[in-house]
Amino acid sequence: MKFFLSSGKQAIKNTIFSVLLLSSSVASYADPIDLNTLIPDAPKIASPSYILIDYHSGQILVEHNAEERRNPASLTKMMTSYIIGQAIKSHKISPDDYVVISDNARTTNPIFRDSSLMWLEKGKSVKVSDLNRGIIIQSGNDACVAMAEHVAGSQDTFISLMNTAAKSLNMNDSHFATVHGLDADGQYSTAHDMARLAQALIRDVPNEYAVYKEKEFTFSNIKQRNRNGLLWDTSLNVDGVKTGHTSTAGYNLVSSATQGNMRLIAVVMGSANNNERQSQSKQLLTWGFRYHDTLSPLQANKPFITQPVWFGNESQANLGINQDVYVTIPRGRNNDLKASYTLTNTELLAPLKKGQIVGKITFSMDNKVISEHPLVVLNDITEGGFFSRIVDHIMLTFHRWFN
Repeated sequence: MKFFLSSGKQAIKNTIFSVLLLSSSVASYADPIDLNTLIPDAPKIASPSYILIDYHSGQILVEHNAEERRNPASLTKMMTSYIIGQAIKSHKISPDDYVVISDNARTTNPIFRDSSLMWLEKGKSVKVSDLNRGIIIQSGNDACVAMAEHVAGSQDTFISLMNTAAKSLNMNDSHFATVHGLDADGQYSTAHDMARLAQALIRDVPNEYAVYKEKEFTFSNIKQRNRNGLLWDTSLNVDGVKTGHTSTAGYNLVSSATQGNMRLIAVVMGSANNNERQSQSKQLLTWGFRYHDTLSPLQANKPFITQPVWFGNESQANLGINQDVYVTIPRGRNNDLKASYTLTNTELLAPLKKGQIVGKITFSMDNKVISEHPLVVLNDITEGGFFSRIVDHIMLTFHRWFN
């Protein structure tokens, strides 16, 4: 009996040892963790309102109170600059125009006291190109007034242009009451709207946006540095955009940087000081670039699918999109991106016009929709001849019976 008990204990010990050995073996041969696919949480920064978006896709990578209306301060000058850029682009004004500085635009105007200035003298003639740099680089409030009067005749008319542009850019939570951003009743914007405005500057007026990366500008023998300190950061390829500050607004910064074919836009509003808004923006941009990729899975005017067409001069229609699609996804997960499509009507009937919307394309990951885009006809398809339409009518009847 004692033998059997001992043998039983030994068997149990052997079993336990085998299990432990097996467990150890399994653990030692577990698949290694791919650190490239790990996406840490976005940095939590102290700014009361912020957002990080991808320029190409428009996708929001992280945001906090991004729809909260806040005082934009000198971020307002981005819209002033956008209007100026559009005026130059449409040849309404020229960079070589000379502007006579009015009484309202003179540096000694009391409303500019203790604010950022270009240092303009009443009655002097100054080139548009210089005034534009005074706005963008030196954040000159006096230069804003001078250019508003040159472009639109008056500040009020220019402000009307600013608000019209804001509506066209879907900046639905923004309203401008000044051309420069000094505190004013009824003037507000949001982090998300300012990101939209930065997108528009980069996309619509690239020559205007090119000035934003210039680090300094000298006028009347006064050299001023660009207030966007991230332009000097060698770890990021920052090429804009704009700072803003008043005592009521706090410290604002819209920044944009590129890495390869990827561009990100960060907006922080209401930071405690200049160093904080810069470090917060850098954290957002660094995280975005390090852990995300922007893909272009579908190009404009290239077929995505072909579908049968009934009663047409052609039997098949090429379907795709009319502008390039961009999606932003976690780095290392390209193979997990899925594309699908749906048709508004399951039967495509001629005639069909190029660009006609017939459905939508959906990109998704982990069963979550990332983006949706109109599915359009890529080529005109006219009606076929009488005989071919008769044949199609018969074939379509059979098709409906069996499907």
